[in-house]
Amino acid sequence: MPRFPVGFELADALTAAARDLHGTSTPADTLHTAVDLAVRLLPDAEHAGISEIQRGGRLRTLAWTDETVRFAAEPRQGGQGGQGGHTPHPDWERLWTTPVVRTDDSEADGGGNALSGLGLRSALSLRLRADRRRLTVLTAYARKPQAFDEDATRIGRLFTAHVSLALDSATVREQLTEAMRTRDLIGQATGILMERLNIDAAGAFESLVKASQRENVKLRDLARRIVDAHSAPGGRGVTER
Repeated sequence: MPRFPVGFELADALTAAARDLHGTSTPADTLHTAVDLAVRLLPDAEHAGISEIQRGGRLRTLAWTDETVRFAAEPRQGGQGGQGGHTPHPDWERLWTTPVVRTDDSEADGGGNALSGLGLRSALSLRLRADRRRLTVLTAYARKPQAFDEDATRIGRLFTAHVSLALDSATVREQLTEAMRTRDLIGQATGILMERLNIDAAGAFESLVKASQRENVKLRDLARRIVDAHSAPGGRGVTER
């Protein structure tokens, strides 16, 4: 990947990346698109992954370009490369207070960590999201040392700003879609109860809420049970108040 000069080439590349990111339909799609774009956009990047880090060190990989990234981000006891028990990125804790962490050479201190065990010498980690409990981090990897310089860091920060915005938009869209589905499901269940119990809409909804509380089941899940039971051959759904 050629290095972008300051100017229109970088702006065009980021605009195209933003278009791809905002064209995704779910947060998961956004994350997987982001790691593929990271390898194309960041100079010298060979692999990329997005991980979620919780307070206390628990970590899970959300998206990755290949299995190498999964091993790098989630080392296992006795796993590949002898990295069992090692922290995948010794400086990731710093991302709670700084937006970027750069590893110039994973073998500088004798290796023995997850990255060097996999032949990954350089890493550029960029914070996507952060709250009191968890971090979401995009990391690009390279097999040569000192792969990521200030230019790569600058491009990475511009790129992650676009990723964050697209991720927020996809999350809102998913929540709205789920809310609409839930509303429609509850409406169907209410209609079924109105018919079966010969009551009005307010009474049917109240019956649904009471049943949800009594059975300690989410309203949405109870509504789905009623609709599914009603749709089954010979089904009549819930017939009691």
